[in-house]
Amino acid sequence: MKIKQIRLKNIVIPNNIFMAPLAGYTCYPFRILCQELGAGLTFTEMASANGLRHHDHVATNIIFTDEREKIKAVQLLGGEPDIMGMAACSERLKDFDIIDINMGCPVPNVFKNGEGSALLGDMKRAYHIIHQCKKSGKIISVKFRIGIKENEPITAEFAKMCEDAGADVITIHGRSRSMMYNGTPYYEQIHQAKSVVQIPVIANGGIFSKQDADFMMEQTDADGVMIGRYGLENPFIFCELLGNTQIQKTKLDILKEQIQLVRELCDKNIYTETFALSYMKKLCGYFMKKEKGTKQYKQKMFQCGSMNDIEHIIEMAFSEIL
Repeated sequence: MKIKQIRLKNIVIPNNIFMAPLAGYTCYPFRILCQELGAGLTFTEMASANGLRHHDHVATNIIFTDEREKIKAVQLLGGEPDIMGMAACSERLKDFDIIDINMGCPVPNVFKNGEGSALLGDMKRAYHIIHQCKKSGKIISVKFRIGIKENEPITAEFAKMCEDAGADVITIHGRSRSMMYNGTPYYEQIHQAKSVVQIPVIANGGIFSKQDADFMMEQTDADGVMIGRYGLENPFIFCELLGNTQIQKTKLDILKEQIQLVRELCDKNIYTETFALSYMKKLCGYFMKKEKGTKQYKQKMFQCGSMNDIEHIIEMAFSEIL
């Protein structure tokens, strides 16, 4: 794929390879990791607009950032235009450059609440949400799917609505809500959307290799790609897509750095030990995925109760791999 910068108003994103917002994973330490490995842009996990409004501690953890994060993008989840607008304009998000509106999450509890991909079925309300968030003066991004059902795609129409409402960039997951995270993306739907808007279009879904990224760009004519779950399994994908052969770190090196950063945040009372352990166990689990001989270590890791234990287990696991 062709690597290029993407300009959004006064911000220049260094390249067109983004890491997707993933609930439970794209916390601050993981975003820093992806940034260091070359991702042009990363996003927080989805933060509930209602949660931010009521100073929910989970939402507070999600939106933590500092000067080490070069370009700051928060993903907002909500279904009420006024509440979303207030969150976007709030002091709590003052440090963020980009607000990404979640209009694609397919999980049942979000959908039933009229949020995420449910907004694909209510274009008028989706328009007002974007319009209200635009009042923040920040760059507005919208992430959505091709439709609620694959046989009823609305991709191009929804993309045009986003642009008309004031969105500066859109990301399209090439699957419908009913497909969840399975099946081949509908590349032609992303291509159709790209043909009707002037703003940048980022393509997402089904990218698990450099070949997949190349194919996605060829089929959609998108301006860039967004890596999803594969970024957890192989964060080196960013180096691979950029052609960067200078990174000499191993998975073990990365995990040790993540443990160090998580400990730092715990010492500052930003994260709790419970949150830190949960995050590191999940991340280590993904890093061990498809690595031969790690099954026994994964089982031990999920049973351990301290960061020291995790560090000891991964050292044993990855020394065998190496």
